[in-house]
Amino acid sequence: MPEGDTVLQTATRLHEALAGQVLTRSDLRVPRFATADLSGRTVLDVTARGKHLLTRIEGGLTLHSHLRMDGAWRVYAPDERWRGGPGHQIRAILANAEHTAVGYRLPVLELLRTSDEDRAVGHLGPDLLGPDWDPGPALDRLLAAPERPLGEALLDQRNLAGIGNVYKCELCFLARVTPWLPVGALPDGALPQLVTLAERLLNANRDRPTRTTTITSELRRPPGPPSATPAPSTPATTPTPAPARPRARPPVRVQERLYVYGRARRPCLRCGIPIRLADQDDRPTYWCPGCQSGPTP
Repeated sequence: MPEGDTVLQTATRLHEALAGQVLTRSDLRVPRFATADLSGRTVLDVTARGKHLLTRIEGGLTLHSHLRMDGAWRVYAPDERWRGGPGHQIRAILANAEHTAVGYRLPVLELLRTSDEDRAVGHLGPDLLGPDWDPGPALDRLLAAPERPLGEALLDQRNLAGIGNVYKCELCFLARVTPWLPVGALPDGALPQLVTLAERLLNANRDRPTRTTTITSELRRPPGPPSATPAPSTPATTPTPAPARPRARPPVRVQERLYVYGRARRPCLRCGIPIRLADQDDRPTYWCPGCQSGPTP
């Protein structure tokens, strides 16, 4: 599933294959731009903005694409067989003497003037993987709707750009709250920590071929009770008994790449209770009922 890290990897591959080279072939297979011919123009650069791709071309043009759920760009050598899908799924072809980039199942593909890029990406919040990342405006945008469920707020690219459904589920797990908890109900200081963690996770995966959010040390940490509010301090001489926890299998010690996403009915890596699955805004959403506090469907 394309998210900010995989879109950045796609932009890097396209940039390495196309930038600085003259196009010998262009084929945009969408009705509005079917007659556009970019042959003879030099590709200047390919960059990612959140989950959007901007291919800038000589003459002040930008080819804007978005992968959404299952779109993809593939790069091939001149004599290599194309393997990204059947021919009817191809939406764009950009070729030079050394490489051919083929866009499959692209739900968004438009040719616009580079000076008009804001029409396509100007609505986006701060880019978690961008060189100008600034957590301050992202926090302001998230806090502007304190009643909104956290999962929905994290997916809204107007708040911060780059988080998809996988990171939404994983970040809520690491914050120990459910995706249905309102943003304003998070404990004091939890939202800035969550935004910082989001930037750290996406950057940790920007060059990885397979997305990983688990931390080995986290699996060795004794499971603690979930809490929607900070635990009060208690003098050492008057210990407070730990709250009762449901009986569950011991934490799984094998290394997995994700804590909850895609792991419905499998034991939580932290507490052993089976992971649950429900829809949030028509997206499959995973959470652990033992580790994450807050409302659920």
